[in-house]
Amino acid sequence: MATILIKHIRTLVQASHTPVGVVAGARMGELPVIDDAFLLIENERIAGFGPMSEAPERADTQIDASGRMVFPCWCDSHTHLVFAGSRETEFVDRIRGLSYEEIARRGGGILNSARRLNDTPEEALLEQALARLQEVQRFGTGAIEIKSGYGLSVEGELKMLRVIRELKKHTKMAVKATFLGAHALPPAYRENREGYLRLIEEEMLPKIADEGLADYLDVFCEKNFFSPQETERLILAGQRFGLKAKIHTNQFNCLGGIETSVRHGAISVDHLEVLTDVEIECLLSGNTMPTLLPGAPFFLNDHYPPARRMIEAGLPVALATDYNPGSSPSGKMAFVLTLACVKMRMTPEEAINAATINGAAAMELQHTHGSIEVGKAANFFITKPIPSIAYLPYAFGSDLIEQVFVGGVKC
Repeated sequence: MATILIKHIRTLVQASHTPVGVVAGARMGELPVIDDAFLLIENERIAGFGPMSEAPERADTQIDASGRMVFPCWCDSHTHLVFAGSRETEFVDRIRGLSYEEIARRGGGILNSARRLNDTPEEALLEQALARLQEVQRFGTGAIEIKSGYGLSVEGELKMLRVIRELKKHTKMAVKATFLGAHALPPAYRENREGYLRLIEEEMLPKIADEGLADYLDVFCEKNFFSPQETERLILAGQRFGLKAKIHTNQFNCLGGIETSVRHGAISVDHLEVLTDVEIECLLSGNTMPTLLPGAPFFLNDHYPPARRMIEAGLPVALATDYNPGSSPSGKMAFVLTLACVKMRMTPEEAINAATINGAAAMELQHTHGSIEVGKAANFFITKPIPSIAYLPYAFGSDLIEQVFVGGVKC
């Protein structure tokens, strides 16, 4: 068996000899670390770790990490990484005063991306998406969820999901696929909501299930998009085809999307820029992971999720990039940590837990990813020499990652 020994690690982060699992509430501020440590990799798995005094003497490859830290790779549980082209004209529109909703009503936003995607060949989409996937891997991401939702037609949605399937063949990253046909109402169905819902239920879902193209179903539960009642209907339809729910909700309004999602056992609810105390109590009553996407309110110049209030109430939270061409055109998880600390008052330890083990849980990967544990995937990155864990979100303009390993292979 090929072995790699990382030795003299200044600090090995998120390292535990017992399963970490989801961390919530006050535990989010606790981050297990080992100073002056080693990490042993055999084939694609973590085979051992601990203080240097216990390090093995031999390995096929040895790496000296003196002065450097080792972190488990980020687990980015919410992205729209497959898209055609950019939307910087809308960025300028917002600078000039137009809101997200006004841009959408003009045919921009999601519908803009849908037009471009349906006009772009599958091969070109794959080439663009693979470049983005390789970029976020260099940023330290080792597991990722990718949504459809820019097709808004049977062929468009299938095309996106087939691209995601192809991406899996080009990477050792764990890739989860989410069907987001209910991202927006396409122009052809503007006066026929029921017709589009039936198209999702009767044509899209059966074909997706036949080809095994998705792990999850998502709905944009928001004013002017899809109601909680429509969200519930589609969650149930997805369940009939073996798809669990991961729901966009509470980005701009509190409509009941959280209650609907928790009631039906959704894996996660994502965004949560607005949140009531009643909704926090609802989340505490279930096992749905609240996933916060601070890149979106940063780019839209909007208010941020109340992470401090959520953690102090005892909830877990995950962090993700929401990488997409309109409201969060970045897949850099380290910057998401900075936003979490600066704008949501999360401590560096809380942010790291949210971006690793809780992000893994938001993709049902917490048993194989998100922490340094024996038997887990050998997904980790080695920093440049840094003085502390807090330095990672603190020095947000610096490229602090020196090497990234995914599946035991240097990227």
